[in-house]
Amino acid sequence: MTIKKRAKMVESFNRVDSSEFLFLLSSKAGGCGLNLIGANRLVMFDPDWNPANDDQAMARIWRDGQKKTCYIYRLVTTGSIEEKILQRQAHKKALSSCVVDCEEDVHRHFSVAQLKELFTLRENTNSDTHDMFQCRRCV
Repeated sequence: MTIKKRAKMVESFNRVDSSEFLFLLSSKAGGCGLNLIGANRLVMFDPDWNPANDDQAMARIWRDGQKKTCYIYRLVTTGSIEEKILQRQAHKKALSSCVVDCEEDVHRHFSVAQLKELFTLRENTNSDTHDMFQCRRCV
């Protein structure tokens, strides 16, 4: 698709009187350079290993000029690779925060055990992520 055609589609979608209510694109295609303030809901179903890429995709609807409350939904299946990616994202953000805030040196690469864990299905839990975040609300 040409840049002009894409810009015309975005402009049409963002119009207040637009009848268009869905703008379907991948986070790779839509993660950078788009202003989708016509939308206030984002459904993420293809998480990226790099949390900054997901943050960039979320920022497409959460921009200056947005007048609506925004909602972000992440579709994650228990035991799936997407769940493992979400866990790694949380881990990376925590490490990044520690490096910036604590000025500590942190290992950047996964250990062998962590790599094996990516492809391990734990059948004794409803959700690895729920367990990892130690949610107290659902006990």
